[in-house]
Amino acid sequence: MRGWKYSSIVAMAVSMRKVTPNTSAALTAWHALSNAQLTVIADSRPVSNSLLNSLQFTVPSGSSGAVGFTNEGFWGIKVDSSWTYKASFYYRFPASSSFSGTLTAGLRTNGGTVLAQATTRIRGTVTTWTQVNLDLKPTTSAPDNDNSFFISVDGAAAAGQTINFALLSLFPPTFKNRPNGMRIDIAETLAEMGPAFFRFPGGNNLGQTPATRWQWNATVGSLLDRPGRAGDWGYVNTDGLGLLEYLQFFEDPDLTLRSRPPPFSGYALGGTSEPESALAGFIQQAKDQINFVIGDPASSAPAALRASLGHPEPFNLRFVEIGNEDFFAPSTYTYRWRDFFGNLSAEYPQIRFLATSDVGSPVLSPAPPAYDVHVYQTPSWFYQNAFYYDSFARDGTTYFEGEYAAISTNPNDLFGSPSDGRLLWPTVASSAGEAAFMTGLERNSDIVFAASYAPLLQHVNSTQWTPDLISFDAGSVIKSTSFYAQKLFATNLGDQYLPSTLPTNGGTLHWSVTRSSSSGQTFIKVANAGSVAASVTFDLSQFSTVAGSGTLQLLTGAETASNTPDAPQAILPQSSSITAGKTFTYNAPAFSVSVITTTTS
Repeated sequence: MRGWKYSSIVAMAVSMRKVTPNTSAALTAWHALSNAQLTVIADSRPVSNSLLNSLQFTVPSGSSGAVGFTNEGFWGIKVDSSWTYKASFYYRFPASSSFSGTLTAGLRTNGGTVLAQATTRIRGTVTTWTQVNLDLKPTTSAPDNDNSFFISVDGAAAAGQTINFALLSLFPPTFKNRPNGMRIDIAETLAEMGPAFFRFPGGNNLGQTPATRWQWNATVGSLLDRPGRAGDWGYVNTDGLGLLEYLQFFEDPDLTLRSRPPPFSGYALGGTSEPESALAGFIQQAKDQINFVIGDPASSAPAALRASLGHPEPFNLRFVEIGNEDFFAPSTYTYRWRDFFGNLSAEYPQIRFLATSDVGSPVLSPAPPAYDVHVYQTPSWFYQNAFYYDSFARDGTTYFEGEYAAISTNPNDLFGSPSDGRLLWPTVASSAGEAAFMTGLERNSDIVFAASYAPLLQHVNSTQWTPDLISFDAGSVIKSTSFYAQKLFATNLGDQYLPSTLPTNGGTLHWSVTRSSSSGQTFIKVANAGSVAASVTFDLSQFSTVAGSGTLQLLTGAETASNTPDAPQAILPQSSSITAGKTFTYNAPAFSVSVITTTTS
């Protein structure tokens, strides 16, 4: 794992967490300038009890010119001359010396051209950790992302000196100027989709083992007190984007969001289930996590911590999952559900708790108020199962389609390689199949209260799972065809579902009709997952007045067409006018997602 972070969904840099000191792997992404000597060490006096490693920098005797080190970030750094970057780091001298000199920090191309820099005075008498904060204003934008952050000193003046560095950080401007905040382009893309909730921390990133589980209290407060953890997908989580940063993003002015953070429920993805006798501590931690989000600072220590961090008001928390994908351990989920749900629901009756086992298997007691259902399948499975929820009992139980995506064209090897049918990117066909399934979610919205495509985000240079809704690199964002399908559904939604003639169960053509009771706008969604165009006639004669025209938003293209880093805008929704009326026929193109908007009264 690279020792420093710039370009993930947050624009932050955190140094040397969870790497093995004195190894070459610990220096991944770090590079010496001139003849500098670099080593990641287990510091005898670390910057904090959570961050035990430091980058030790030595200027050899006889040096001259600029001597220092660079870090290339996560596959590059975008340098924009309209931005001011916030750089910070901690430093100390292992032993006191008489040295006094200038340290320069900045941004440069990997070819050596300096794009931004600032200086500060450092002294060899500083043997305790001291933080330096600098603003970096580029004089010009870089033509690509092949850039690095650097720190250097004058080699002749500093020859023979050794300096330790920790918690090096670089931020461009962030969304809503939040400290430790989100990358603006990614946050704006998420907001553009019109989400009604966020589910976090992501799915099976709850932990491979109980000891390495995600713990809310290790992700809040000073970055110095966040040790990070080995995530479940092969890379280290710095937890610089912690619980509070998530919650603040959810409530930023442009977003109206509900959050549902799942607490660890005693099962780790690696296969370990905690015995029932050991659950009390985990249940208490879950209570503390919920109290941090919604508790009263006057009576709750976690809520008082939230208030001390600048947010005395509670956040909007309506749903909590107990665990994640507990169909992996159904035999132990019976007692884990019973104990977690019994304790948490008694204390938080206003929250709706979700079970994460298979629906009805095992039989849980008490009966779950709601289930989180996951499905990864082929495009054809999705349109063939658009009636999935129609047969579910209306017994008060509700459902969250918490993870779903068309991931392969091969039903016999869903999780195989691209050569076996696995999709690298959503395609027009996969998005049309998902949209057909989504019309069924709208039809069953009396029991299906939310749905979320998964996974949400993918760094194109480090991918553990494909396809993903939104991809990105150090400087750009790629919105997939499924992103646009999700946006079309989320931003064109009424509060009334209008019954209609049902599509053919298992067929390729599906539709749903909703209406806004306040504006009278009526939204007709049509998904054609088939290889030929298909017509459907809509009868809106139950309304006294129907506009004679409307707007068509159409997403369509070749079956296997995708938006990719090489062609990020290959497939985009197109808007046009369409003839409407009390009765009209629409011819849906092959492999398409359509939204027709008209006005009724």
